[in-house]
Amino acid sequence: MTAPIARAAIYHFRHTLATPITTVMGPMTHRPALLLRLEDAEGAHGWGEIWCNFPPDGDLHRARLAARILPVALAGMTADTAAPFDEMLRRLHRLIIQAGEPGPVAQIASGADIALHDLRSRRAGQPLCAILGGTARAVPAYASGISPGKAEDQIARMRAMGYRRFKQRVGFGPDDGLPEAERSVASLDRGETMMLDANQAWDLATAQRQLDRLAPLGLIWMEEPLPADAPVADWLTLAKGAAMPLAGGENLTGAALDAAIAEGALHFVQPDICKWGGLSRTRRVARAALAAGRTYCPHFLGGGVGLVASAHLLAAVGGDGLLEVDSSENPLLSVFSGRGLALENGAFPLGDAPGLGYDPDVAGMADLLVSREEVTI
Repeated sequence: MTAPIARAAIYHFRHTLATPITTVMGPMTHRPALLLRLEDAEGAHGWGEIWCNFPPDGDLHRARLAARILPVALAGMTADTAAPFDEMLRRLHRLIIQAGEPGPVAQIASGADIALHDLRSRRAGQPLCAILGGTARAVPAYASGISPGKAEDQIARMRAMGYRRFKQRVGFGPDDGLPEAERSVASLDRGETMMLDANQAWDLATAQRQLDRLAPLGLIWMEEPLPADAPVADWLTLAKGAAMPLAGGENLTGAALDAAIAEGALHFVQPDICKWGGLSRTRRVARAALAAGRTYCPHFLGGGVGLVASAHLLAAVGGDGLLEVDSSENPLLSVFSGRGLALENGAFPLGDAPGLGYDPDVAGMADLLVSREEVTI
């Protein structure tokens, strides 16, 4: 039996943006990252990441909450603990109810689940994707986070790094940003493709009207045209009449996500390993999506540890899904990926070194470190 977890260190980073990023949820004024390092009683370690993008200053809350609840969540656990995300939620169930905070607790448990898997694979001397059931391989990727007002520059910068698939935000601004999306599609080079993300901005009637307008663009998908909690019947109605596949899943959990997969509301299924489920639960969701004939495309918006862990899971479960790589300003993504964001032959490469394959350079980003807190488990 492997040694129990003995220590947890929570690293809280923030990069302040010179120009806020406009989103449907409001402006993003900084890019945060919460990295988690777990160490067992024998000194072996693993890294995870906790989702913390919203609401504004939500990263401050999650950093403090993680330090308080991880000793309870991880007590007695080892790298070999089965279904660690589920076990942590079971232990914290009453707290979730009392605090009314299923999201932050699940996001902390997700980060710990990822770190436990990284620790297990490092101890085994295998890449993370191997203990998830696959082999190390490069995974195809796309550039996301493209803003209507910055699209030309963002697409050019990501194109120079090898990207040929791009995702632009719509659902806000004059005419919902659709004219800018149409211009972006018209500007693409031969062989390049586009998808759009409405971030839950529309009701059913508006979504139907906007998707009819966008039909000639030949989009790979339209992401979250409806609120994630809209009735499944609305999603099915939209899916049946839309001229492009629908995508979503980052804001769905549990039975709601299972239903969206089983009933065919989504063609592209996009759970986020740092937001809900970690690697243990998301692997099951990804396999269910593939078994139902859907495409698993991991959602990700954060620092580089979560990005690389998402790439390992995509490599492990197979299929023809795409890795999401944010193109917005965020040094915490490129530096903490261990290798930058450039693609090789259109794909994000994964080596065969143990675990994630590297340790994030936290010392190199010391100027963006808000806090580092170590707790005993």
